[in-house]
Amino acid sequence: MKLKDKIAIVTGAARGIGLGCATELAKEGAALVLADRPGSPELAGAAESIRALGVPCLSVEADTFSREGCEAVVAAALGHYGDLDILVSVPAYNRRASFLEYDGADFEGILKSALLGGFHMSQLVCRHLVAKGKPGKVVFISSVLARVPNARCLAYSAAKAGLNTMMQTMAVELFEHHINVNVIEPGWIDTPGERTHYTDETMAAEARKLPWGRLGTSEDIGKATVYLCSDDADYVTGTILPVDGGYRLKHCRNVPEEG
Repeated sequence: MKLKDKIAIVTGAARGIGLGCATELAKEGAALVLADRPGSPELAGAAESIRALGVPCLSVEADTFSREGCEAVVAAALGHYGDLDILVSVPAYNRRASFLEYDGADFEGILKSALLGGFHMSQLVCRHLVAKGKPGKVVFISSVLARVPNARCLAYSAAKAGLNTMMQTMAVELFEHHINVNVIEPGWIDTPGERTHYTDETMAAEARKLPWGRLGTSEDIGKATVYLCSDDADYVTGTILPVDGGYRLKHCRNVPEEG
């Protein structure tokens, strides 16, 4: 129970990687605040699944792409628990299109979700931690696409690259407060969002091409998040941790010589 008596906010928590992170935190004893968009059809069920693990769980519907929505989540968390220790910032979405055809509104919306939303929520949480004079943990979920160009993912890659740099600057400024700030870069993860873009057959075929022979799971990302949120990672800050089964190195494998 590495996170017993800790209180964690997870944004984008109703499904996919967000729910995977929340679930693994709960297994280690953390009390949870699950935040997801207003009207989320999955949020109530996600909260019930966390409570079934034997830990308290508050669910909050809010637009965490906006300052007002982030303020509402933090206020609800503090009103319910009276304190905070951990933030796991997950919210993001993607719209895939070529650069020449990319819609400007979609580009701005994706930057707002992953980068600006991450800024607003982390600033509010860290202000609380500093005011209380206590250490804490902030983990951003980025992507290997921050460093590996992928066609038709222009805005997503730009937002995640910005998130990586923002994290490192935050980490430097928060040294004196002993607030650990880190990023996880998932590779190709089997999530509901991915399944809106690809068929089961395509995903299975592509998974076999990866170094680990499978797609990643939300549980894989959740377990890495637990590490970064625990005392085991007390000496880790300003770090970008790929959790990708070798995705970013998949073209570096040895080709057997002929003859």
